[in-house]
Amino acid sequence: MRATAGPRTLWGRAHDSRHCASRHTQVGEAVAKRQASEARHIGAAETDRLLVSVAAGSRDAFSRLYDVAAGPIYGMACRVLQDQGRAEEVAQEVMLEVWQSAPRYRPENGHAMTWMMTIAHHRAVDSVRTLQRSAERERTVSQQEAALAYDDVVETVESIGEREQVRSCLKELTAELRQPVMLAYYQGLTQTEIAAALSLPLGTVKSRLRRALTHLRHCLGDPP
Repeated sequence: MRATAGPRTLWGRAHDSRHCASRHTQVGEAVAKRQASEARHIGAAETDRLLVSVAAGSRDAFSRLYDVAAGPIYGMACRVLQDQGRAEEVAQEVMLEVWQSAPRYRPENGHAMTWMMTIAHHRAVDSVRTLQRSAERERTVSQQEAALAYDDVVETVESIGEREQVRSCLKELTAELRQPVMLAYYQGLTQTEIAAALSLPLGTVKSRLRRALTHLRHCLGDPP
């Protein structure tokens, strides 16, 4: 596949110029639930097929894949980086990498959305670490809070186990425990935003995430 300006052109067309903070303070319950539903259902079926088509060189499939994935990728980058410009750079880099690396994707190894969000998370974290080194300071409290829920989930599900085992362990969770995990993993939402999206007290969300992660670690064979 030729690494042309396809991703750059598409980014310019669909780019959302709102600031990171305002983007997520406007995420209401209905929107968050709809986005999480798209990540689970579209991502589990249509997104896999689209990424396979992208691997075959389909620009039309990439355009449609972009519409599905760019929002969650940009949103997660915003929450980790707390900087609109850097989040845009990371999102653009991720979509370019998706375009270039799609032939390496194997559906049997996991869903396309998980594959893309993992790339995005790694790039966002790398960007934070670069910032920390260059500024010689630790991440601010707001950055730590923004990345907390997503990082905890990702570190748990990626530290050990095959993707099939991860999916199996997620299915073992009750709906009330699985829901905040999915919002954190697929949308990059903070604990506060998950609480708002689900209309739950923050303490309840923290408790459910702790219980869910404890179960996942046990299921995946990682000692608590």
